[in-house]
Amino acid sequence: MKTMTCRQLGGACDEVFQAETFEQMAQLSKQHGMAMFQQQDPAHMKVMAEMSTLMQQPGAMQSYMDEKRKQFDALPDDEH
Repeated sequence: MKTMTCRQLGGACDEVFQAETFEQMAQLSKQHGMAMFQQQDPAHMKVMAEMSTLMQQPGAMQSYMDEKRKQFDALPDDEH
């Protein structure tokens, strides 16, 4: 199990997520992002606008996800 924050995943707050795999971590982040979008949270809306711009650049989103995966993989497992 590894721990990352919304901010570490490219978001706008310090909400904590825990997951066994990067795919699970990405899903938790996505769910959080959708909740923040529904609430129209200003800080998260700003980050989402920046992500939208990034997604328009060919290959940029894949590079972004690859970098976040590397960060996840480099984290030590949580202590029990």
